[in-house]
Amino acid sequence: MRILALVPSYYDTSPGQRFRMEQWEPLLRAQGVEIDFESFECERLHSLLYEPGNFSRKIGLIARAFARRAMSLRSVGDYDAVYVFREAALLGPALFERWIHATGTPMVFDFDDAIFVRYISPSNGYLSYLKFPAKTRAICRMAAHVIAGNDYLADYARKVNPNVTIVPTTIDTEKYTVESHKTKSDIPVIGWSGSYSTVQHLDTLRGALKRLAERERFRLRVIGTASYELEGVEVEAIPWRAETEVADLRPIDIGVMPLPDEDWSRGKCGLKALQYMALGIPTLCSPVGVNSEIIRDGENGLIADTEDEWVEKLSLLLRSAQLREDLRMAGRATVETDYSASVQAPRVYNILKSLTRGAGKSDERITDVPAPSR
Repeated sequence: MRILALVPSYYDTSPGQRFRMEQWEPLLRAQGVEIDFESFECERLHSLLYEPGNFSRKIGLIARAFARRAMSLRSVGDYDAVYVFREAALLGPALFERWIHATGTPMVFDFDDAIFVRYISPSNGYLSYLKFPAKTRAICRMAAHVIAGNDYLADYARKVNPNVTIVPTTIDTEKYTVESHKTKSDIPVIGWSGSYSTVQHLDTLRGALKRLAERERFRLRVIGTASYELEGVEVEAIPWRAETEVADLRPIDIGVMPLPDEDWSRGKCGLKALQYMALGIPTLCSPVGVNSEIIRDGENGLIADTEDEWVEKLSLLLRSAQLREDLRMAGRATVETDYSASVQAPRVYNILKSLTRGAGKSDERITDVPAPSR
């Protein structure tokens, strides 16, 4: 089975791709699936795209990316199916998806964010206006099958396509392991991982963390930005790097994932929480979107909504080593059972297999491996 995978980002650079198809690919290959990745971005465009400014250079590189994408689709008939992650092109309407649809080659569409909601990027506000969020509905309609990262996204897709399967973002549990004897630091570490564009989510905790620092001793580790300042709090900020991602997360004693309750945030698939939990890091999240499905408050993690709740529950975690240990093991078990790549990749294989057999109702065949328990 040969699959052409059209992805937006350069290989091993985007969390969405890395924790979905790029992570599933070795497991699918073992089942006889050959996947050719074609990214919209080149290495130069990726390194430049999320930096402020450089408008003319970005436009030039994006124009070349459109040309490369068109060239990659000239051989679409040589493949059994085409996998599209989020969109075939970062800007513009669904032109390439319509091209694929016209060839008759089955297309599976996978999305893990509320990309149908207009979002203005902090680094590329002007380019954000050239995106076409409404094209998501058209792509869902044209797809032979839609893979959605959570219920919220699946409900959107089912309005125009009955062939929808929820496959969550997954973790490689052989790479993300729990250290049996974690070295204890003198000062407990509260950690957050993200990017320049999502650091605004961490900013929603500034008041809670400043209040917490008045009563508890801790250090804040921020992964994803070169600098972060918070008065009264000891902060360690480091840029995100794929090659050191796991090592950078390990020193964290308590992982936090704050989210605003907005349409865009409800489409998030809980990656930060799953990364923490897979490493045995007690996790505290906002009750937004899939977080409330991944986290069972008090059992495998904690949920906090208001600023008072964030202060109270972070204090509880800092003071109780036993609570941290209980949540550490329960969180890891949740990932192993429902959110590991080895559990979910067979479901993706069944979808691809059903499409290459020319089947339209593939939901009926995807029954051997369960979706995450609710």
